[in-house]
Amino acid sequence: MTLSPLPAILDQRPTAAATLELLKPITWFPPMWAFGCGVVSSGQPILAHWPLVIVGVLLAGPLVCGTSQAVNDWFDRHVDAINEPNRPIPSGRMPGRWGLRIAILWTLVSLLVAALLGAWVLGATALGLAMAWAYSAPPLRLKRNGWWGNAAVAISYEGLAWVTGAAVMIGGLMPNWRILLLAGLYSAGAHGIMTLNDFKAIEGDQRLGIRSLPVQLGVRGAAWAACLFMALPQVAVVAALAAWQRPTHAFTVALVLLVQLLMMIRFLRNPREQATWFSAMGVSVYVTGMLISAFALREMIT
Repeated sequence: MTLSPLPAILDQRPTAAATLELLKPITWFPPMWAFGCGVVSSGQPILAHWPLVIVGVLLAGPLVCGTSQAVNDWFDRHVDAINEPNRPIPSGRMPGRWGLRIAILWTLVSLLVAALLGAWVLGATALGLAMAWAYSAPPLRLKRNGWWGNAAVAISYEGLAWVTGAAVMIGGLMPNWRILLLAGLYSAGAHGIMTLNDFKAIEGDQRLGIRSLPVQLGVRGAAWAACLFMALPQVAVVAALAAWQRPTHAFTVALVLLVQLLMMIRFLRNPREQATWFSAMGVSVYVTGMLISAFALREMIT
């Protein structure tokens, strides 16, 4: 008598711990912070909408960002088998095609939750998920080129998350144009932040044919590109806040930028050695400016 293989297949399900590791909770902070900035910038009373805020934070972090991590791990499983063999998929703790199944399931759940929050939330979520798949999956696999891949991540993690936070608070409608402008500027700045992460893998990227900016521009050229991408949009934010009669906020964001410029001087002296330090310290200062700008918008829109 031949036994059905179904029980054996079911026994190969991943553990909850492996699934959580696949979704990489440590990466959820940037989009959740940007979502919070969108909530603040909307001008709506936060406590009156707290259930929506909680659902939106879960959408931005565990769902959409978690989806992007699962998609990336699945399509990078062969590379991870060499570079990070302890990751859930190459280690076997995420057996069979469960990595792909979770990526698809999380995509569908994200779209369902977004649909419940309004048309603009659904649109922003759908675009972010499309970028997540395009970033990692063939044939596009945007991550193979630093210009396109970094842009996709920056837009998804910062701009779309910010727009989603604002849209959630106003019934899923289109946010104020000033919100869209600042979300776009901080997305452009985040392109530079993404470049900082590429300095630690230059040799590996060269061997694998990944055209990160340090590979394309060289170490010093990519370092300057990262700094310019971070700084110039913030100059535009300061100018916009000043034009909108928010001098205190404009001055504070300018101070935040000045702190980053001082850090950039140290980074540019030795980009490969200082990239990790600047990514940790400089990004913390960068996102502080985002929140200050969000409060400026809140005062204007309220």
